[in-house]
Amino acid sequence: MTKQINNTDNSLYILMISVHGLMRSHDMELGRDADTGGQTTYVIELAKALAKHHEVGKVDLLTRLIDDPLLSSDYAQPEEVFEDGARIIRLPCGPRKYIRKEMLWPHLDQMVDKILHFLRQQGRLPDLIHSHYADAGYVGKQLSMLLDIPLIHTGHSLGRPKKSRLLASGRKESAIERQFNFERRIAVEEEVIQHAAIVVTSTRQEIDDQYGMYQSHAPKRCSVIPPGTDTSRFSPLGRKKIDPLLKARIDRFLYQPDKPIILSISRPVLRKNLKGLIAAYGEDKQLQEAANLVIVAGVRDDIRDLEESQQAVMNDLLLDIDRYDLWGKVAIPKHITQHDIPELYRLTASRQGLFVNPALTEPFGLTLIEAAASGLPFIAPDDGGPRDILSNCCNGLLTNTLESSAIAASMSQALSDKKQWKTWAKNGIVNVKQHYSWDAHVTKYMKEVSQLLRRERKRKRRQHFMALNSGKSPMPLVKTMLISDIDNTLIGDKKRLAELIHWLRQNVSTLGFGVATGRTLESAIAILKKNRVPLPNILITSVGSEINYGPELFPDIGWANHIRHLWRRDDLVNAMVNIPGLELQSNENQREFKLSYNVTSSQMPPLEEIYHHLHELKLHAKLIYSHNEFLDILPVRASKGHAIRYLSYKWGLPLKSFLVAGDSGNDSEMLVGDTLAVVVGNHSSELETLRGLEQVYFAQHDYAAGILEGLDHYGFGGFNVPSQKGKVPDHV
Repeated sequence: MTKQINNTDNSLYILMISVHGLMRSHDMELGRDADTGGQTTYVIELAKALAKHHEVGKVDLLTRLIDDPLLSSDYAQPEEVFEDGARIIRLPCGPRKYIRKEMLWPHLDQMVDKILHFLRQQGRLPDLIHSHYADAGYVGKQLSMLLDIPLIHTGHSLGRPKKSRLLASGRKESAIERQFNFERRIAVEEEVIQHAAIVVTSTRQEIDDQYGMYQSHAPKRCSVIPPGTDTSRFSPLGRKKIDPLLKARIDRFLYQPDKPIILSISRPVLRKNLKGLIAAYGEDKQLQEAANLVIVAGVRDDIRDLEESQQAVMNDLLLDIDRYDLWGKVAIPKHITQHDIPELYRLTASRQGLFVNPALTEPFGLTLIEAAASGLPFIAPDDGGPRDILSNCCNGLLTNTLESSAIAASMSQALSDKKQWKTWAKNGIVNVKQHYSWDAHVTKYMKEVSQLLRRERKRKRRQHFMALNSGKSPMPLVKTMLISDIDNTLIGDKKRLAELIHWLRQNVSTLGFGVATGRTLESAIAILKKNRVPLPNILITSVGSEINYGPELFPDIGWANHIRHLWRRDDLVNAMVNIPGLELQSNENQREFKLSYNVTSSQMPPLEEIYHHLHELKLHAKLIYSHNEFLDILPVRASKGHAIRYLSYKWGLPLKSFLVAGDSGNDSEMLVGDTLAVVVGNHSSELETLRGLEQVYFAQHDYAAGILEGLDHYGFGGFNVPSQKGKVPDHV
């Protein structure tokens, strides 16, 4: 049984997002590929530890559903409960098969929509969102903006420092851009860093040197919370004997298996610098005499089945082993599972060996903590997380991993002093428990969360007077939605508008409110404030080319990405220059996805001719002609009607649950179809063609009175005609 949580429960609901990699709570396939490593362990263990905290009622870890015959069917299960109050939720995103994280970017907007649908089914919104890595950060930022829920972000690995290291190692910029898509990743990281309420880091150095490379970096919003380690799995040798089967699987590679072991565990990726480790060992004959080298580079059946970049790393390793003639001195076993890793640390410690992390850059270094807990000293890069870990654990050496000779010198030094080795081994065991337990991690995490949520409550109290809803966005949970044009529809009758606003406030928990207007966002806000209309939940502006969410006015990035299709704004401006009867409106009326013209109707050619002209130039656009005075040019996918249909899909709300109200030609598309529609009494003649259509009601009354009449006609949202004797409060 899992913890039950409801809308009145004061315990926290935490939504975690980790999109890429192979995520399951048991038998984790760490090292299977470049995307399934330390982050996977951290996210699963954090979810488990948070679920055990007395203030937390529920933790949902959202990831990608993978239905791939080459992988375990576990990754195709929509739900996996793995702790009381914690579960993995897998949602379809992109192809069914497994793909590397760099290929996921085009599909992340779909993940946003899937999560919104999932939350509608839950009946309660999370109290905070915690995203992991840049791809989940992209998803988490959108959800945070859409739902007005604070975002916590953990980068795990950052694009700017990784790109810098790869360039320093001699890689060409064009090659690494093709492989890693750094331009997109770094741009997203900048946006996420700017938006996140808390950025969780593992070390102080990560804040200063890595996040410090970003323009949006704000040190005050960064919090150092070192990850915990499950010390029940990683412990010193004690009296228990080493598993003889594991021992045999390692020793079969070695001529002199009883010598100390130099152990390295990582995925076969360039950043992990296994090539540098082989060079350090292969070029030092004394080191070869002193110790054997054991490299666990993921799990494989056949190198030729690995992805191309991993094949290259593994092929280089084998060629270098042959080059330095290290056969009988090096072991690269194929099937060391996550279950075997603790035993492998203990085997290495029993032979007074070392754990070596030769990575070019290391944001944290979870394996260093695992080794320390096992009584195994380490050698690690003088970079990032290892600096803090060594400062806390006092159990090894830092080295310049860019130089193979420096790695070799540090390994030789550590192996040569047996007394120092024993001191380091004891230090690691004691200090890991003090500094890197999950209890310590979650205690600090929850302290930061409590402070964050107090700040959020104060912020929302301050904005209460501005909006219909001052808490989380009601959008995922509303049952009905009223969307109205502003000019000559919502506005025009102050008394009946006040009645409408009063009714909206009374039904704020189940009813969403939005406006759809040809005005720009800034103009729409100004006219709403002037008429004392609180900021709606949704603002569709610039004739449907923009969607924003109040009260923070966050843009809908998914909508912008959707309507960008075939849009060539500058070419359209040039194409319209010589068409008679058109004059560009002022700059404030022009938008990224809208061109607006004043029209002299007697001179402008028919719309069919303009469409034909654009077609000849291979340009695609939608023309909206209204009031015989204005022409708006939009992307083919943009309009008020398309925006409402997009919102229906995004928020999982059927179109029949939308009531739309308008008065003019640029409202016509949103008034037809499966929505319920109201045409107010003061409508323009352009809408007469809709009279008689099913689900289009022509009201007798004008402006807001016509909207109220339409609500009553449909019985929309349980609406009843307000009593004429009732007095509407002055403060609405």
